[in-house]
Amino acid sequence: MKRRDFIQKTAASSALLGLGVLSLSSFKTANTKQLTVLHTNDVHSYIDPFPANHPKNPNMGGVARRAALIASIRQENPNVLLLDAGDIFQGTPYFNYYGGELEFKLMSMMQYDLATIGNHDFDNGIEGLYAQLPHAGFEFVSANYDFKNTIMNGHVKPYKILDKDGIKVGVFGLGVGLDGLVDKKNYKETIYNDPLTVAQDMARVLKQEKKCDLVICLSHLGYKYKDDPEKICDTKLATLTKDIDLIIGGHTHTFLDKPTVLKNSEGQDVLVNQVGCYGINLGRIDFYFENDKSLSVNGKSIVV
Repeated sequence: MKRRDFIQKTAASSALLGLGVLSLSSFKTANTKQLTVLHTNDVHSYIDPFPANHPKNPNMGGVARRAALIASIRQENPNVLLLDAGDIFQGTPYFNYYGGELEFKLMSMMQYDLATIGNHDFDNGIEGLYAQLPHAGFEFVSANYDFKNTIMNGHVKPYKILDKDGIKVGVFGLGVGLDGLVDKKNYKETIYNDPLTVAQDMARVLKQEKKCDLVICLSHLGYKYKDDPEKICDTKLATLTKDIDLIIGGHTHTFLDKPTVLKNSEGQDVLVNQVGCYGINLGRIDFYFENDKSLSVNGKSIVV
């Protein structure tokens, strides 16, 4: 599609900021299946686009533009997985006034499949998060937040397995430590478990026991911490575990032009991606499978 036509059809100016390719074979046959993973993180209740005179993000973002872009991609390839890595709430008066109802309704209209929970999603308390769940036409995954003694018990799964055109995709969620970051009265008796231990267990279950073709971690741990190198983050998670194919991150508002490729504990490639904040970017990663084996993957960040 010509760039001009693409912009007209999506109402979103898309800049392909980077293209990362991991390829065993870029040759596609009639048996090749394509899975497109789209993702956001740290949208923080930004519904409207930035104004044209904004000093940093002029005329960028906006839910309507993102929705049109997603719809256009689904027309191109209906086999799409749409994910969010947390901090859906807090940042504009829309959240102050509606408490998250608008955010969840709009994400449902865009047909998000799954989201994980970020620290700011507790900003109206765990009761506030629970109250908005009826407006969410998608599910939440978090494997290291234990909600058994809270009102959220039974409403958040550790993982979810989705079938996309015969491709078995396992997705699990991880959240950042809440102590010192979120007021105790907001998360109540939520128990925080070590993300590294939980991640390795989840990856083993999904890849080895459940036989998933692709294992994705939806993480709100943060990309990397220069001032705290021992803190578990997405890059450390990738290198210290195995059986995870893709980590979609949030929390640190890190803008990556394309996914970072790291080696896991067994020397195999892991992709780590994060697309900044405020809905300015939409992440897109295309996986190509043949006979249930991944042939190649292309990743890029699209400016909305």
